[in-house]
Amino acid sequence: MTQNDLPAIFCDYNPIEDKMLQVIDNEGNIINKELMPELDDETIIDAYKLMLYERIADEKAVSYQRQGRMYTYTPNLGQEAIHIAAGMNIRKVDWLVPSFREMGTLLAKGVTMKDMFLFYNGNEHGGSFKNANHVLPIAISIGTQFQHATGIGYSVKYRKKDEVVFTFIGDGGTSEGDFSEALNFAGVWKVPVVFTIQNNQYAISVPVKAQTNSVNLAVKSVAFGIPGIKVDGNDFFAMYLAYKTASEYARSGRGAVLVEALTYRLGAHTTSDDPTKYRKKEEEELWGLTDPLIRLKRYIESMGIWNIDEEKLTEEYKQQIDEQFIDAENNKSYPLNDVFQYMYTDMPEELRRQKAEYEQFLSWKEKRK
Repeated sequence: MTQNDLPAIFCDYNPIEDKMLQVIDNEGNIINKELMPELDDETIIDAYKLMLYERIADEKAVSYQRQGRMYTYTPNLGQEAIHIAAGMNIRKVDWLVPSFREMGTLLAKGVTMKDMFLFYNGNEHGGSFKNANHVLPIAISIGTQFQHATGIGYSVKYRKKDEVVFTFIGDGGTSEGDFSEALNFAGVWKVPVVFTIQNNQYAISVPVKAQTNSVNLAVKSVAFGIPGIKVDGNDFFAMYLAYKTASEYARSGRGAVLVEALTYRLGAHTTSDDPTKYRKKEEEELWGLTDPLIRLKRYIESMGIWNIDEEKLTEEYKQQIDEQFIDAENNKSYPLNDVFQYMYTDMPEELRRQKAEYEQFLSWKEKRK
């Protein structure tokens, strides 16, 4: 990798210098006019609608979990600009290798809220994403998805396919060995993978300063010989530009890219977490001023292109999401054998014992009705 190979923004926003790509400020004002992506008004409004849908779906999911109608859930609140910008750049033929906090990008690839509700209700049919092209199941084990993405990228390159792999990890995941191993091989093999670090400041309760002594997380790309860039993750336009540039670079055969999206997890790590135990209200309020939906809405309003009845749209989205949740909640088609039969060719005795024990539990549960 040489400077001549790099797109301009990767040179101008060198992570070694801790520069951050930003197009609009918190008030929605353009501060880097020359970097503004060429998007028509309709596309920008659609982006806001997609971000709004993700936020409403996220809030509804937390509500379902609090009602005891769904298991532990990982909120996406505050990270919508990253997901929708990626979703608007990922094509049908491209690959998505997700972690557990990319709802908007999953939706862009054809995954439905019903799929996700099934997943968070323990129904593995919700993880197969049969109607979404080139999407892997949600990875709960931290970091493993990066290895998968590099492997798929190698396959894409070997088969000379016009495909790019998008994958995501949190700031805490950068401390995993899988992160470094995946980036190392991606650099050696020059695979078409766009790696994203969603730096939302906390790996559950552990802040970034306890994860690394690096000046930022994008700079980790340097050791592996791939381009890296730090981007304002709450700025839709900056994220869109970063993903457009990164995917074009990867698709051209020049190799992988690492994007650090600086954002903030406005909600809890999961619905089992209480963030008040490890961060202050003042910090949350300060980061609340950078809310990606508010910033994009202010831009749209300032440009005079606002034509959204947000109250009506919100009610429509809530109804759609409720319908998908009820459909998932009433889905009873998950065969018990699917839990046990796919790990081994011949089921070992310990697994047989567990299956028999669970069957006894189900029988007991049925008799209590």
